[in-house]
Amino acid sequence: MELTKITAAEFRAMVIAGGQRLNDQMELINSLNVFPVPDGDTGTNMNMSFTSGVENLKQSKSDKVGELAGALAKGLLMGARGNSGVILSQIFRGFSQAITDKETLDANDFAAAFAGGVEAAYKAVMKPVEGTILTVARESAIRGEKKAAKTDNIIEVMQSIVTGAEKSLAKTPDLLPVLKQVGVVDSGGKGLLSVYEGFLSALKGEASIAQDADELSQQAQAHAHAMFEEGAENPMTLEEITYGYCTEIMVRIGEGPTTIKSFNYDEFRNTLDQKGDSLLVVADDEIVKVHIHTENPGEIMQLGQEFGELIKIKVDNMREQVRSLENDEKALNEKAQQVAEPTKPEREYAIIAVAAGEGIMELFRSLGVTEVLSGGQTMNPSTEDFIKAIERVNAKKIILLPNNKNIVMAAEQATQVAEVPTVVIPTTTIPEGIASLMAFNVDASIEENKEQMTEMSHQVTSGQITYSIRDTEIDGVKINKEDYMGIVSGKIMLSVQDAPTALDQTLKLMMTEETEIVTIIVGEDGSVDEANQIAEELEERFEDVEFEIVEGNQPVYNYIISAE
Repeated sequence: MELTKITAAEFRAMVIAGGQRLNDQMELINSLNVFPVPDGDTGTNMNMSFTSGVENLKQSKSDKVGELAGALAKGLLMGARGNSGVILSQIFRGFSQAITDKETLDANDFAAAFAGGVEAAYKAVMKPVEGTILTVARESAIRGEKKAAKTDNIIEVMQSIVTGAEKSLAKTPDLLPVLKQVGVVDSGGKGLLSVYEGFLSALKGEASIAQDADELSQQAQAHAHAMFEEGAENPMTLEEITYGYCTEIMVRIGEGPTTIKSFNYDEFRNTLDQKGDSLLVVADDEIVKVHIHTENPGEIMQLGQEFGELIKIKVDNMREQVRSLENDEKALNEKAQQVAEPTKPEREYAIIAVAAGEGIMELFRSLGVTEVLSGGQTMNPSTEDFIKAIERVNAKKIILLPNNKNIVMAAEQATQVAEVPTVVIPTTTIPEGIASLMAFNVDASIEENKEQMTEMSHQVTSGQITYSIRDTEIDGVKINKEDYMGIVSGKIMLSVQDAPTALDQTLKLMMTEETEIVTIIVGEDGSVDEANQIAEELEERFEDVEFEIVEGNQPVYNYIISAE
């Protein structure tokens, strides 16, 4: 098959197919995260980021590829979540800039766009690391340029880019020792490959790329622990809804009086595939979980019951959700029209922090934070989330505290779009964010505050206690699934069978002769009584150290520790 020119229609189809392939691979990509903490969100972040780009592209009526690429890039920029999402947005920003004035693309234009994406992405990352999505983007683009010099067939160029991405991804463990240590390839690189695979499928006229049976099995086992998002799914309009009920079931295989069949993953998934769309099926030897948009939720439940008993059911009427959203939007628009003139900034400074857990959020507010964005591990705010918060706080100068290493890049990207002076204090933990606030001075310039707050954030040592989602070994620490890990300054230091022991041992590792104050922030799965008991025992040993217990109610981490 030969294709020598990409038109707007073909570019649209290519991008949509890339998004679909990424969505299909999302859970597998999540499972590739190196650390076995319950925050496998690379696939989720990349998928949400690219989906934002696809939706923005769909809004464009242009018949020029360059303008469509610009719409994709803009949507990705605003929707970018996590470091992987931000880098993905930069790849397609450079991609679009390379073909801005193009109505259609030939093979050389096409290859040049991928090369432009690589250039922009490397510029966006302060310290590029090889063995990541950047390497996969660069090496695949080089193969594309070489192929374009030999042929006018764009399909052959895209095939070379995909082949290059596959080979580059396979080599990532050789470039990043931690990947080899854990036995995975780079998750961001896998996400980019998925997008490119979708591009190729569309250019070849294929509806989709069927997943290999072994890959499906790997995905199912890797995500037997995964839970579906609790938030409702909100389509844009009623017209876009083909199947109106977002349906989720969880089945315990082989149990219950309705069981009449032995479970077969491929057979079950293929049957469900005929009953709706947005299908996701994950399973292990005991449990199968299903997410599907369908017109007949009862039928899905009955099909599940053939293999076992239902232990979880969730059904949302998406048409009703859209009607409710439309009514809310109408009310908001009417209220907005009542505002005679735009308001002027009411405050000199505003500080926006990211945190999860009502206790921690309230703590930040009590320390002078103007607005707290809900987020952290597993739920990274997008660039657009920051922009909207900046608009809401209505201040002349803005300070952003991301409080998570995977949110810093999205916050930095927001500063480039914000219409008022905005800086990021690159805090990577909650304790760093809290410490930085101690140096804030309302009378200082924004540059002075950035310098002083950043310096203060470095004066604290951060620790976390959370559980492991798989067996692995990192930096000589053997970790069993469901063990509790002690993490200090981002490094897993220990792995034990219970949370109190993990807390006690991690605290002892963090204590130095200079330590004066230790704060233990208790999460929703932690225990205030346990924290108090351990603190009392340590106070006898470390007489000069003051211990504080705070109820943070944060998810994921049983305990967050700050040592100053």
